[in-house]
Amino acid sequence: MSAKEFLKTWFKDFWGIAYFEFRQILSDSGVMLIFVVACLVYPLLYNVVYINGLLDDTPIAVVDEAACSASRRYIREVDATREVRVAYKCINMAEAEKLMQERKVKGIVYFPSDFGDKLARMESATISVYCDMSAFLYYKNALMSVNHVMLAELGDIQLQRYAMAGITGEAANQIVSPVPYEENNPYNSAFAYNYFLISVILLIIIQQTMFYGMSLLVGTARENNKSFASLPDRLSGRGVGRVVLGRGAAYWVLYLPIAMYIAYIVPGIFGIPQRGNFWDILILLMFFLTDCVFMSMAWSSVITRRESVFVLFLFISPICVFLTGIPWPEVAMPKFWRIFSYIFPSTFACKAYINVNTAGGLLSENHDLIWAMTIQTIVYYVLASVAIYVENWVLKHREEIRLRRELVAATLGYDKEANLRDIGGDDAVDAWKNRK
Repeated sequence: MSAKEFLKTWFKDFWGIAYFEFRQILSDSGVMLIFVVACLVYPLLYNVVYINGLLDDTPIAVVDEAACSASRRYIREVDATREVRVAYKCINMAEAEKLMQERKVKGIVYFPSDFGDKLARMESATISVYCDMSAFLYYKNALMSVNHVMLAELGDIQLQRYAMAGITGEAANQIVSPVPYEENNPYNSAFAYNYFLISVILLIIIQQTMFYGMSLLVGTARENNKSFASLPDRLSGRGVGRVVLGRGAAYWVLYLPIAMYIAYIVPGIFGIPQRGNFWDILILLMFFLTDCVFMSMAWSSVITRRESVFVLFLFISPICVFLTGIPWPEVAMPKFWRIFSYIFPSTFACKAYINVNTAGGLLSENHDLIWAMTIQTIVYYVLASVAIYVENWVLKHREEIRLRRELVAATLGYDKEANLRDIGGDDAVDAWKNRK
């Protein structure tokens, strides 16, 4: 076969595989429900839930066993912050814990009895904060308000101690703050929840729904005693590459407009900052989609039943959000979880997307993340090709494998028919023989 004929056959098979996969997608109502309805509604639902992005005046309780001027001043300043509101002043922790159990407060600030005495002796004093972890916004607000007041109080306490030692004015300020700084968070000055998290969730939705849909098709085929890898036998050409690329092209073409809707149109609808160039976001999504296609193809090869996908991947989605390094700093992760995060395309894509879309960076400035996704794409392409090759080999040698299994079972004295009859009766035996 000449090179021209080979290329003609290759592209004919490629388009045939892509067309067949596209028909399989359109003919499965469950897959279309995920690809169309979920992708259209899911991003909107998340943004509606967190549409305000801010939670103000979170009610907290204060237990002031110190009852000194320093603790009372601290409580007033905490109450003056935007994040929390001192709703109750309790006599002891038992009373405050009861209020939290009754859901009347979302946090407790505790001042021990020696708080004022330690400050007077120039020792380190302790303030304890107990938060309701049922929602991250409660935890964030309680902790942020106490920390902000603490930082301001530390500066004042240091100035007072230097004044007692005879150091005042500019000299004291230079010691306390030798390098003056100003806190400036240009992309999320109010610490809005939706600004820093929704961008991550949008890309997780793309990755999650693509894997769900592809795995549903694979699980359905196997339940019907078919295979996602048996397609080349009905074509004039051979080759694993065209199967992988052909199947992947169907999902890639289908998901490109969906991805642009999720990552570009939805943020504009809800006023999420968009400082990135349109073409940079489009090119980034192309890399991300290619990575997601081969990742989904590789991992979906282990799916044996249609519903298995939800058991396998559903609980991983919240983990993927944390592994991006956005809600939780990457430097604070154990080494195992940092390495584990490299499994998912979202780990690199979410960082690049926020750098480009939220911070207004250029795609060229995220070349390390783009290279990481490219390497990940190559690895998953190889794994998907190996999975299809192994599946084809098993299909072609299915009868031989079955005979070898029966021979080994007979050698070991294992009678599967008798075991099935003991477990499920004659109906189980009949079902096994029919499937066999």
